[in-house]
Amino acid sequence: MIRMMTLLRLISIHPLLWIVIALSIATAHFLEVSLLLGIIFIHEMGHAAAASFFSWRIKKISLLPFGGVAEMDEHGNRPLKEETIVVLAGPLQHVWMVGLAYLLFSLQLLPEDLFHLFLNYNLMIFVFNLFPVWPLDGGKLVFLLLSLKDSFPRAHQFTLLISLFCLSLFSVLILVTAPMHLNVWVVIFFLFFSLYHEWKQRRYIFMRFLLERYYGKKATPDILKPIQANEEDLVIHVLEKFQRGCKHPIIVEADGRETGKLDENELLHAYFSEKRLTDKISDLLFSYY
Repeated sequence: MIRMMTLLRLISIHPLLWIVIALSIATAHFLEVSLLLGIIFIHEMGHAAAASFFSWRIKKISLLPFGGVAEMDEHGNRPLKEETIVVLAGPLQHVWMVGLAYLLFSLQLLPEDLFHLFLNYNLMIFVFNLFPVWPLDGGKLVFLLLSLKDSFPRAHQFTLLISLFCLSLFSVLILVTAPMHLNVWVVIFFLFFSLYHEWKQRRYIFMRFLLERYYGKKATPDILKPIQANEEDLVIHVLEKFQRGCKHPIIVEADGRETGKLDENELLHAYFSEKRLTDKISDLLFSYY
């Protein structure tokens, strides 16, 4: 109960949402808007409740004029299983909501028109959120899937490129089938802007991922995965091979033979504390051994 009260205090309502609510009252669509906002609220609280269960740092739960978002102060160093559960916790809320609505409808406690409206809204939000576009839940699942094999920066960049392709395809589809649907275009432009902003910030996002590892604010990694590096490789180029959910011992080689080993913390320390931004791996070997 205390945890739920803490989550409720993190709720933030965008000022424009009040205008949307006022317009819905003026145009006699308050019930529809209330249903939609209620579904979105429960969806986001699902994410927040799962994140709170794993003791994630939650910044706020925002309700926007065209959706909602549970913002976390986490930067990719939580176990992938945890992250998957937190992402799926939002869409899973629609399952019990539809089940409850069907029960109330079966008991004749919910009018048929209201039941079908509630069902349609749930289906719409469920399907839309699983669309493979960042920062929707589907886009986050794509990022997690790519992170199983690729390094953090590669998985992140591929996620954004896949998102751009899917969103462009969706935009063409809307242009052909429903070009005058203003609400959909508002959401599409918001997603394009989010992708553009995420792409511009991708290097900064990667640095936050590394810094969080460096300061130890991460869970115990699931996998020990060595990285093979040549003596002539730059430190930053080796750091760019770091992967989510893995601990990386660095195997240093020259001419096909092993010349030494480094711990990932030694690379992070050299890069962030000693500011050895242009050093080679061999420079670290000579310094530490």
